[in-house]
Formats: sequence, structure tokens, C-alpha cells
Amino acid sequence: MTLDTKLEYLTLTVQAMVIGLLIFRKFYKKLPLFFSYLIWLLLLTGATLALTGHYSDDALQKVFVIADIIDGAFMFCVLVELSMSVLSPIRSSLPSWSVFAVFVILAVAFAIIWPFAKPPGLATLTPASRLQVHFDTAMAVLPIVFFLALAGCSQWLSLSWRDRELQIGTGLGIFALASLSTTFFKMHVGAATDDARNTYHLFDQIQAGSYIVAMLYWLVSFAQKVRERREFTPQMENFLLALAGTARTTRVGMRDSRDFTRRNSRDFTKKD
Repeated sequence: MTLDTKLEYLTLTVQAMVIGLLIFRKFYKKLPLFFSYLIWLLLLTGATLALTGHYSDDALQKVFVIADIIDGAFMFCVLVELSMSVLSPIRSSLPSWSVFAVFVILAVAFAIIWPFAKPPGLATLTPASRLQVHFDTAMAVLPIVFFLALAGCSQWLSLSWRDRELQIGTGLGIFALASLSTTFFKMHVGAATDDARNTYHLFDQIQAGSYIVAMLYWLVSFAQKVRERREFTPQMENFLLALAGTARTTRVGMRDSRDFTRRNSRDFTKKD
């Protein structure tokens, strides 16, 4: 059995252990999208094991492109769910459209990241591979930015390393950072020679190992008793509520302005 196969089976085992622990803890009730994402990753790992060696590289490339798109969409939804879970202490005071606002903020962050998510040598790839690497790089940066924002604001958000939100963000950040680093190294090394291809493959194994490390971190973290979530600091709570209130006032003002314009337009038509 090759090292690659051993890493894939080890990944499959650790994934199953994490999912089993979350089922035992009934954690899927709190963050169902994150739990579904882990199920997706388990199925993806199993499919990779089943398909490798049975199909051509071109066919597998097409499958992996589709899998990357699904994975990116899943990751985006997980970050939205984590954000709303972080806001749980004041969730009842927030307007119903807060989820959409968080979605827009993350989408704007992704749009800002996109032009800069270009590893060296990207222009030398085929259009399909270029788009895939560009997308993967941007999606690797987004969880890192999310984790840094979460960790940087942890004091105001009353988060600690015993809170599930920060634990999940840390695991995502570990793998995303390793994925981003190995992508830049692989693009720099290339695969023009046998030595370069061997080094390229080594980075693939390092990336797989980093994913196992992230899963083991979650396994240890989720095995511990969850801490009861503390309230925000008064300053942060007032800031978030004021921000939501300002957004609501702006939205209502825009709606009233549109209504006023429509009424005037109808009145003008009637006069004519």
C-alpha cells in the first residue's frame, strides 16, 4: 500500500470518527451545515479512493472541478452559519435579514480577495486549470481571513478556545493555511522535471497530512465539554445593535422613498 493510499484511508477514518463524535454529542442540531459539510468531505474522500485508477486523468479532472465548486459553496455556507452562531447572544434582537447581510459581507470579502489570489505561474496553466487554481486559492484565503477576524475580535465577542465557533474556525484556518502554502509552493516548483514532479507530489502529501491534523484537532476539541456561551461585552453588543439599526433605518428610508416616487408618478398620470 502506497503512502498516498494510507493517507487517504487515515483521512477517511479520522473523518468518520469526528462525524461519529458529533452524532453522539448531537452537535448536528446546532450547526447542521457544518455537520453536512463533514458528511460531504467523507463522501468526497470515499469517492476519490473509489475512482482513482479506474478513470483517466481528464475525466477525474472534470469530476474534481465540479467537486471544488460544491466544496466552495459548502464552505461559504458554513462560514455564514458560523457567523450567525457567533452572534447567537443577540440573535433575537437582530432583524430577520441579518443572515443575508452576513452573506453579502462574506461575498464582498471574497470579491476583494479574488484579484489577489493568483499564485506564481498561474498564467502558464490551461484556462480550466487556471480557473480551478484561482478559485481554490481564493477559497483558501477566505477561511483564513474569517479565522483571523474571529480570533482578533474574540475578546469583544466573548469567545475563547473552548467555544465551538472558534474551534471550528481554527480547524478551517489550519487546513486553509496549509492548502494555500502548498499551492504557492507547487506552482513555484512546477512539474517540468522528475525532481519537480516528486517535490510537487510531496506537497500534495503535506496538504493531506495538514487536513488530518485539522480533523484530529476537531476530534480532541469536540470530545471536551462545550462551554456555555457568554454574553458579548456591552460595547460590542451596542455596536452590533446600532449597526443593525442603522442598516434597518437606511432600508426603510429607501423603501419609503420608492413608495413616495411611485405615488407621485401615479398622481401625475391621473392629472394628465
